[in-house]
Amino acid sequence: MNTHDAIRSITDRIVERSMRSRASYMKAMEKAAQAGRNRSKLACANLAHVAAASEASEKRALLAANIPNIAIVTAYNDMVSAHQPFEQFPALIRNAARKNGAIAQVAGGVPAMCDGITQGADGMELSLFSRDAIALATVVALSHNAFDASLYLGVCDKIVPGLVMGALGFGHLPAVFVPGGPMPTGLSNPEKSRIRQLYAEGKVDRSALLDAEVKSYHSAGTCTFYGTANSNQMLMEFMGLHLPGSSFVNPNTPLRDALTAAATERVIAIAPPRNQAVPLCRVLDERAFVNGIVGLLATGGSTNHTMHLVAMARCAGIILTWDDFADISAVVPLLVRAYPNGKADINHFHAAGGVGYLISSLLSAGLLNEDAVTIMGEGLDAYTSEPWLDDGQLAWRPAVSASADETVLRPVTAPFQKTGGLSVLSGNVGRAVMKVSAVLPEHRAITAPARVFVSQAELLEAYARGDLDCDFVAVLPFQGPQACGMPELHKLMPALGSLQDRGFRVALVTDGRMSGASGKVPAAIHVTPEAAADGPISRIRNGDMIVIDPQEGAIEVVVDPGEFGSRPPEKRPLRENWGTGREYFAQARYSVSSAETGASFVAPAY
Repeated sequence: MNTHDAIRSITDRIVERSMRSRASYMKAMEKAAQAGRNRSKLACANLAHVAAASEASEKRALLAANIPNIAIVTAYNDMVSAHQPFEQFPALIRNAARKNGAIAQVAGGVPAMCDGITQGADGMELSLFSRDAIALATVVALSHNAFDASLYLGVCDKIVPGLVMGALGFGHLPAVFVPGGPMPTGLSNPEKSRIRQLYAEGKVDRSALLDAEVKSYHSAGTCTFYGTANSNQMLMEFMGLHLPGSSFVNPNTPLRDALTAAATERVIAIAPPRNQAVPLCRVLDERAFVNGIVGLLATGGSTNHTMHLVAMARCAGIILTWDDFADISAVVPLLVRAYPNGKADINHFHAAGGVGYLISSLLSAGLLNEDAVTIMGEGLDAYTSEPWLDDGQLAWRPAVSASADETVLRPVTAPFQKTGGLSVLSGNVGRAVMKVSAVLPEHRAITAPARVFVSQAELLEAYARGDLDCDFVAVLPFQGPQACGMPELHKLMPALGSLQDRGFRVALVTDGRMSGASGKVPAAIHVTPEAAADGPISRIRNGDMIVIDPQEGAIEVVVDPGEFGSRPPEKRPLRENWGTGREYFAQARYSVSSAETGASFVAPAY
């Protein structure tokens, strides 16, 4: 297969741009690998601690240091539905490791907060920063230097990016990521959205809203809409860190358990001392990150990954920019319609052909780096297959050759649109991103006067009073990482969606984030420079005409340049950045990088 010229060119320019930093990172990983198998280098007292709690047979093996010891880093907790199934995984993994002549130990746990719980609440100001806290917790878990390879148990929004960032600090070790799977389909996502909007309009009461929400989020597993959590799982498969076809198998099923055991077998197969190691640093190179971006754009995935992928790449010494996303989006077609980009949920996507069909289709068009290294070996051929149980035994077979439902999943030859689901906007407001795949074409471009708000609450109060029955662009500055940790503003969507449905032209401009479930209202988000850094968004005033045009990649405030440039920036509104633990992240707000460079306070500068 021949790689598309644009994909090859973009990959090559990332390689060139990252040459020095990538070389520095790889040199550090080579040095770590050359230091030898870490457990065998431990002093006797250190090694005794490693084995102290193990049963007798495993203790002997750990002390002898002659078989692989696999680290389990887990995001298990009971409250987050996607991570609750991980409670049973360590036992499955330990058993599979024993059967394959290895040992597995839980090396540590990482926090796993739920954005669905903190939406619109103070805790959301910790959400983005939790990613870097997870990266820190991951490197602490591995810092004992007692492991030969690692398994990472994580699913949701900040957890997988944080695990990847931390794992890359020990990139000389082989690594396999182990998903938990989505919950079965409940109340449809469009119906849930309809009830939310009716509640925002005062047409149904809280009991009706709660009933709809409970029927939507009803079981263990990932939420079924195609937000950041499920975008994470797609990425791990496209980037070669999951077993093929494992991302969207429901939890607590025989196939899910078989895949967890197989993930253990696979990490042992690519781990020293008996095998040729395939370290994580070799898998996550420039080709893998381009493949991840292709998958994101072909599926209309979460805008959060315009930051997460950048931060993850920096931990591997690779420099991605939003221009890379924009240029890939120009050649990669949109092939998936899953809510909020369509009516289907992630289970429908999986049933229609899923990731195996999608990768096969993109490979046939040359839109992936087919020679990328994965945990399965060289190339992506293994990822054009799907798992199944053959008389109770795990096996793989070729993915379907045709989509089972072209309202959900299409071939490259008949896409939903010829370009990807993301636009990068530039202009005198700064730089921003917009998820266009969920927005109808007639709503994407808008020119309307600004209405500036200091908070989500102020906008929603204006909506409740009926003050927003007009065309306008809602501008919410001081929502960026330096200001308050960059919370998601998804609570605004039912109100803005209601106004749009009533015929008004509305949009959102903010230096904050939207949920991975960004919906039907055009939203220019992640504006950088942010208002807290005196970015131009802080000089927008009520009544200024705002132009948003994703087709042209433009975001402009129509004000005389001299006047606009001379305006003093608004100062950060007084807010209490304390309570709900927010005061503990004060230093993070001072040191965090911009949205375009990953919004990270830990990503190293190799």
